[in-house]
Amino acid sequence: MVTVRLPWQLVLIWMANMKFSDNIARMREAFKFAFRARYTEHIYSPKGHVTIHMTCTKTGKVLHHSEQDNLVMLDAGLLLARLCKDSSEPPFGINMLAVGTGATGAIFSPDAPTDVSRKLHNELARKSFSTVTFRDANGAAVAYPTNVVDFTATFGEAEAVGPWNEMGLMSTVSASEATQNLHADNYPTRTLATTVVGKDILLNRITFAPLSKPSQAQMTITWRLTF
Repeated sequence: MVTVRLPWQLVLIWMANMKFSDNIARMREAFKFAFRARYTEHIYSPKGHVTIHMTCTKTGKVLHHSEQDNLVMLDAGLLLARLCKDSSEPPFGINMLAVGTGATGAIFSPDAPTDVSRKLHNELARKSFSTVTFRDANGAAVAYPTNVVDFTATFGEAEAVGPWNEMGLMSTVSASEATQNLHADNYPTRTLATTVVGKDILLNRITFAPLSKPSQAQMTITWRLTF
């Protein structure tokens, strides 16, 4: 027997097939979303947030205040691996803030940092941290370890005078702020074949439009890292 399909029957079959295929597509998307959520909900990436605050030392007037996020350098992973392997090598974790004048690109819109940088492009000065503070989920200072830590450094009147446009967190070889042990190679020539032992490590870096620090000003930078 030959079955003859009337036009309205063909339409119903077509609609049923479309509905079924749509449901299959939705199920596939839902599965993909659930899979991604299941395996990424507990994966965290370290991030940094920088606060720059400048005041006049004569009047106390706020001359500048800004905040921005930073980029984590690839060499930060090398520092972490070394500290996990041997807490005495390298000699320090994150221990200094470096500021510089070497950001490239347009003056008021410099090039964004790249994660292969191993040093500032033109370091002006570096400073040890005056305070290192753990923070709880509400931002309050606490005496116990958390996954949020603030690194604060202050440059006084005669320190680091000039037009800053880059800065970064450092793990230095020397405890002296005047001693630099920088890599010979920098972006874009970073290679793991070049040893980092005996060299200062750049962990985080930001660039920004020139910020002039006069001699009668105090600049305080707080770099918050969240792990």
